[in-house]
Amino acid sequence: MAYRVPTSLDLSAEERAELESWARRRKTAQGLALRARIVLLASDGRSNTAIAAELSTGKHTVGKWRERFARERTDGLLDEPRSGAPRRIGDEQVAALIDRTLGERPQGATHWSQRSMAKASGVSGATVGRVWRAFGLQPHRSET
Repeated sequence: MAYRVPTSLDLSAEERAELESWARRRKTAQGLALRARIVLLASDGRSNTAIAAELSTGKHTVGKWRERFARERTDGLLDEPRSGAPRRIGDEQVAALIDRTLGERPQGATHWSQRSMAKASGVSGATVGRVWRAFGLQPHRSET
């Protein structure tokens, strides 16, 4: 049986305040701000077509977020975790790579390169680069 969305959404005072905050704040992700505006306009009793025209989006998009809000309330408007490949390098390996970068020097060189660290650590050069960027490490600029 399909879920029927009421024509007008009833909002509590807390929900309305939270949605208005999301719609107004400049730091809110634009997708979340759009969803908040959709629900606020839907709570005024506007049709999906009218909301879509006002916000320059599709009727399907309006219907989707209106329905999700009716089912899950404000939690339904938040981004869900997206699928992706699981990490191939664990926290222990990352910590060891950072410790080695900061605490050791490669033999016959003044600093680690991505390639030399990758070879010494048994991971790819791209992985070394990602870890170094994530932690702001720049071995070529160290004063050791």
